Amino acid sequence: VQLQASGGGLVQPGGSLRLSCTTSGSIFGIMDMGWYRQRTGKQRELVAAIVSGEPTQYAYFVKGRFTITRDNAKNTLYLQMNSLKPEDTAVYYCNKFPARFDYWGQGTLVTVSS
Repeated sequence: VQLQASGGGLVQPGGSLRLSCTTSGSIFGIMDMGWYRQRTGKQRELVAAIVSGEPTQYAYFVKGRFTITRDNAKNTLYLQMNSLKPEDTAVYYCNKFPARFDYWGQGTLVTVSS
């Protein structure tokens, strides 16, 4: 399964971005999915997860600001990011939840700066 994240860029503090994650795999609709990020010098961390039959999950540092959704008909996962902070600057990745080491793609860089 190839997962491709996109939608990153440079945004001012307080701004918004929407990330997308597309896949060519036909099994997307049955996979629990997550967004992850890696800040410079830090380990990769879970940002949000969408699990079938359960409430969506958010890391405490994005709760209330980010929203994870999916469109199975389009094989696409989304992350709406609002009220962005400089500390949200990172490379954002999508993967299964829990993550599979062989599903990591290149990620998309989000830079929050004035």
